[in-house]
Amino acid sequence: MTKVIDFVKKNVVMEIAFLAAVITMFFVPPDKEYLGYFDFKTLSCLFCVLAVVCALKHIKFFYILARKIVESFGNIKYCVLSLVYITFIGSMLIANDMALLTFLPLGYFILDTTKQQKYMAFTFIMQNIAANLGGMLTPFGNPQNLYLYTKFNIPNGEFVSIMLPPFVISVVIITVCCLVFVKSEKLRIEDTPVKLDMKKAGVYLALFILSIAIVFRSIPYVVGLAVIPAVLLIMDRKALKEVDYPLLLTFVFFFVFAGNMARIEVVRELFSFLLNKSVLLFSVLSCQVISNVPSAILLSQFTENYPELLLGVNIGGVGTLISSLASLITFREYHKHNPKKTLYYVGMFSLFNFAFLFLLSGIEMAII
Repeated sequence: MTKVIDFVKKNVVMEIAFLAAVITMFFVPPDKEYLGYFDFKTLSCLFCVLAVVCALKHIKFFYILARKIVESFGNIKYCVLSLVYITFIGSMLIANDMALLTFLPLGYFILDTTKQQKYMAFTFIMQNIAANLGGMLTPFGNPQNLYLYTKFNIPNGEFVSIMLPPFVISVVIITVCCLVFVKSEKLRIEDTPVKLDMKKAGVYLALFILSIAIVFRSIPYVVGLAVIPAVLLIMDRKALKEVDYPLLLTFVFFFVFAGNMARIEVVRELFSFLLNKSVLLFSVLSCQVISNVPSAILLSQFTENYPELLLGVNIGGVGTLISSLASLITFREYHKHNPKKTLYYVGMFSLFNFAFLFLLSGIEMAII
């Protein structure tokens, strides 16, 4: 019973998606058009990336890499900055939620062992913002990116050119925040070496490169679906078990929800009207209420203006606690270590996130 309760608590977004899909089915009964709702390439790419990342985590690849980087700094200011940068880079390569699941524990470990718990909330919040905004630069950095990149068949160069300005601005603001709000104090991390399995690391990195090649359309996704599970069945079956299947199901349910919503006349007219006013603004606001992934899936049914939609659902990932699944992951991790400081965390989180939201939204609205 405890496991069931834990599962329910950890997968609220999936459950909401399921409920939303079921409700819309009363308005649009299941028929043959349902098969056209699903973007199988997006689901396949996401599965491949998540599976390989789980395998790399099992050999502590990311932990060892991050620790070596952090150990090179003997100052808390630059240590926090390096943790945030690692999360930033990680989100571009292994997706924002996986970057947080990988690097938040490292942040806690370093701050706890060096007696710098006073920076825990700030560090977690900056890592969270870095994960959400860092992932915007690559098609596989955020789940909504992968979906939009595939749906609209966005050229690689155009994708980067759309997302580069807010990405650069985000890096600058995050860097300034870390330099201003963290004092310069010396620290030392205890030496607890972890040995890397070089053979497995080589194989998993090759699989990771294969996953990236599939995302960038260099290799058919069916190749990844055949090769990656086959290799992991032999080398690390646990990685296949630990894939974030609730996230994949969340996509499935939202595909049904979005597809049905697009077939309801009143909804289609309302969303078309609002998006004609400003795709960027409406998508940013939508994320604050229903999160960025469902916003991308839903709004993509009503507009072809993918540059503004792409910007909106990425910038909209900061703001409220529910604007991104990644934010809920960070909140859960902080609450686990500091249950008595939840309100303090929510207050700081809201202050920094809405500051980023207003700045980035304002700048992009001015540019557009």
